[in-house]
Amino acid sequence: MFIFAHRGASKDAPENTLSAIRLALTQQADGIEIDVHQVGEHLMVIHDRWLHRTTSGKGLIYQQPFEAIRQLDAGNGEQIPTLVEVLACIQGQCILNIEVKALDKPSLLLDAIDYAITHYGFSAEQFLISSFDHPLLVTLKQLRPTLSIGALTASIPHDYAAFAQEIDACAVNCDMSAFNQAMVTDAHQRGLKVYVYTVDQAEDILTLHQWGVDGIFTNYPARSKQLLTSQ
Repeated sequence: MFIFAHRGASKDAPENTLSAIRLALTQQADGIEIDVHQVGEHLMVIHDRWLHRTTSGKGLIYQQPFEAIRQLDAGNGEQIPTLVEVLACIQGQCILNIEVKALDKPSLLLDAIDYAITHYGFSAEQFLISSFDHPLLVTLKQLRPTLSIGALTASIPHDYAAFAQEIDACAVNCDMSAFNQAMVTDAHQRGLKVYVYTVDQAEDILTLHQWGVDGIFTNYPARSKQLLTSQ
């Protein structure tokens, strides 16, 4: 089962920071998951649109100029990184799941991916773009048909993973709190991978492994990998 470091190794370092990314690489996570908001012409790596939970700032991130955002403390004195900085940090060492929170200009994301392939040792296959904004995923897929997309859901739809198949996703990314084995079975029958978030408890990890889930997003990548290795 594939282990994604959720927002980096986010229980051992501030989430979505370069230190969390580096630590996830050190812990040999199979993949890393990050969150992206567009702010002007920049793609910022942060989960919340409000700044107060994870940084020294206040208010909506979109209401702040880029220069002011860069002065904020995102934990242990770190900045909120840009997507390009995260890509430069990873250097193609693992798969990257970019969860798009807000994006008005799809070309910014596609250009960043192209730059990473050209300059940072990534292959196109190492990118998975996910979002709860399914119309945005459709737009990205239309612009780049070869792009791998993961459709996020926090529910069990009445037709299970049909929604992800309909938008030509390669994966369905599911909330652990609204998930069952039938979802796995249905998704696999449709040729979709199943990734589940956020999974930190050993019992849950082992249950999902037994169900045949393809991967999990966890705040403890090293511990989760060790648990699976010991089975």
